[in-house]
Amino acid sequence: MPEGDTIFRAARTLHRALAGKVVTRFESVYPAVTRIAEDRPIVGRSIEKVMARGKHLLIAFSGDLTLHTHMRMNGSWHIYRVGERWHRPARDMRVVVGTADFVAVGFSLPIAALLTPRDLARHKELRALGPDLLNAGSVAQGSGAPSTTAPDEIVRRMRAHDRYVIADVLLNQRVMAGVGNVLKSEILFVAGVFPFRTVASLCDGELLRIIETSRELLHANVMERAHSLSPSIGRRTTRSLDPNARLWVYSRGGKPCRRCARRIESCKTGVDARLTYWCPRCQT
Repeated sequence: MPEGDTIFRAARTLHRALAGKVVTRFESVYPAVTRIAEDRPIVGRSIEKVMARGKHLLIAFSGDLTLHTHMRMNGSWHIYRVGERWHRPARDMRVVVGTADFVAVGFSLPIAALLTPRDLARHKELRALGPDLLNAGSVAQGSGAPSTTAPDEIVRRMRAHDRYVIADVLLNQRVMAGVGNVLKSEILFVAGVFPFRTVASLCDGELLRIIETSRELLHANVMERAHSLSPSIGRRTTRSLDPNARLWVYSRGGKPCRRCARRIESCKTGVDARLTYWCPRCQT
């Protein structure tokens, strides 16, 4: 599943290509979206902004309609110049938003809906999101700079899950929005925290260190060098220039730790049996 940094980059790229432009083409394979678009046409409206909220992507149109999408495991947004050949087959298309210059195509999106301001305010998933360490508001201004989120609120939400292990709590979007399975393992390695400690066993200082590490790694992966919408752009957490040494522990089970040479361990955890990686020496 794309993580918060990937969605942020996608929103920023779409915003730069589409914001301020008039919609000349709008299509969707979803009947509910098509029905609303027929009653309240999207073509002719201008695109005001594209925003990321955690793992959700929102395209706001003039006249108080917003397209809400979520990529889940396999969805993606592509941007093409008008007339350019798509890189994926048309059968995978779920939503198309076109302007005179660019065409944005949402492929294999499992979730897409046109929402009014009232719908947005009452949206169950969006309302439940925890603080977003990548400020969605900055996307609309094109700055790309995340704002500071009060860490005390995130600590409070973590403490509400005292009995759970920290690796699972980091994936809970109601606690803190944007962290996915790759960054979960990387954050805990950099913070030096064993992933299977319960929140109750961690002091506030350790929780704050985890939150700050989360912010730093998310921020590092939305730097201006990253213009692609693709999740495979090459997430980095090690700051190494070696293209084969981008990550500390994720997907490196059985390989030597880049810091201490101890063998990286891994196991499946949680309801979805997601893989967690850690160094048994660096994360005591």
